[in-house]
This record gives sequence, structure tokens and C-alpha cells, in this order.
Amino acid sequence: MRLLLSNDDGYRAPGLAALAEALADLGEITVVAPERNRSGASNSLTLDRPLRVSPVGENRYAVDGTPADCVYLALTTLLEAPPDLVVSGINAGENLGDDVLYSGTVAAAMEGCLLGTPALALSLASPEPRDYARAAGIARALVEKVLREGMAKDWLLNVNIPRGAEATLAQARVTRLGRRTRQAGTIRQFDPRGVPVYWLGPAGEPGTEAGPGTDFHAIADGCVSITPLQMDLSAYANMEKLVTWLGT
Repeated sequence: MRLLLSNDDGYRAPGLAALAEALADLGEITVVAPERNRSGASNSLTLDRPLRVSPVGENRYAVDGTPADCVYLALTTLLEAPPDLVVSGINAGENLGDDVLYSGTVAAAMEGCLLGTPALALSLASPEPRDYARAAGIARALVEKVLREGMAKDWLLNVNIPRGAEATLAQARVTRLGRRTRQAGTIRQFDPRGVPVYWLGPAGEPGTEAGPGTDFHAIADGCVSITPLQMDLSAYANMEKLVTWLGT
């Protein structure tokens, strides 16, 4: 089995190291990850300059670009043969609900799926200190299941792993995305010259769409959350309404 690993926390991230170690004996592993933290990069591609790829070990590469850049380069140029699975993570923090729209972890997995390879996006929904080894064990169990049973090429699974030792893959819940209460403000500060600068505020707390069946609810109950995602953003339920509105 050929595995492509990536992330958005950078090639030195402990979550990526734990993931690579846990999967090492399951197949041929290649790591292509950003040279620095690119959290929140979403699906952006670097189109205004060339990208540099630096070998950082055997079958290990650091890219001065986004997570999507990394997977795109790997699948179109760096790898001699296509991987059987793209695994992104393990992210330092949760990717629940609205987070998937901004997440570089999810974007790396999505880029793999867009290019015809099934993918997993793995996040550890836990504050510091984070137990990456346990989360990597759950990742390994998922990859072993793919080895045994296969996985459809259009599958993209967003996996969030809660803190604590009780959560197992056997008790995982298939969930839908919840919604956060959106933080409206930013944090205003001043640089040494007195010029205002702005930090985007933290993610909001789980909102009204965080009940049973959602990824938020599963994590709150101490269960692994697995949410299938899709690239087709078409709002099919609104098509007839739009035809009426346009009068066509």
C-alpha cells in the first residue's frame, strides 16, 4: 500500500511524526508537507510564484506552499506512482463544523480526493498536552480497515478524535457537520510605530446546530467523529426556487 501523508501544521509537527510512525509498517510512505505552519490556508493554491521543494529525509519533502500545494505537487509530479490513500494530520486541534471551510488539514485531504485518491483528514480535538500516540492508533485502525476492505475513490472522511483514553474506532459515530456561533470581532493592537494591526478572533463556540448527530455532539460525548464530506457545493434544494426567482 502506498500512503501520502501531509498536514497544515508543518513538516516538523508532532502530530505528523506520530502519524508516520504509526503507519510505517503498513506500506510505502511519502510525506509532503508545508515547511511552516499553514493553519487556516483552506484550499488555496500558490499561483503568483514558483514553489520550492526541499528534501528533509528519505521520502520526506517540505514545500514552501500551502497544504493543497503539497498534495497537488505530490500527486502530479513528485510521486512515481499514485498513492492508494492520502492521510492528512494529525492536526493540533479540532476541525468541527464550519472549521472545514478554513482548515488546511481538510484541504490537503480534499486535494487528494479531487485528484482521484480517497483521503482521510485527522484532527485531535484536545487542548495541550495532546496525546498524539493514541490518536495515531485510531488513525492506524482506520488505515488497516482501508487495507482490508478498500475505500471508494470519492470518499473524503473528516475524522476528529476526542481527548481521553476511552474513545475507540469501534465506538465511532458517523456524523454531520455542526455549526459554530460566529465570532464577529477582531482583536485590535498597535505595532511599535503606533499603527493599528488586527488579529482575527478565535473560532466561536458550538451554536444551536451542535445537537445529536453532529460532530460537536460526538466529541462532547467522548466519541470519535467521522464525517463524510463532498466537493459538490451545489445547493440542489434551492435550484427550483432560483429558477422561479429568475423567472426563467
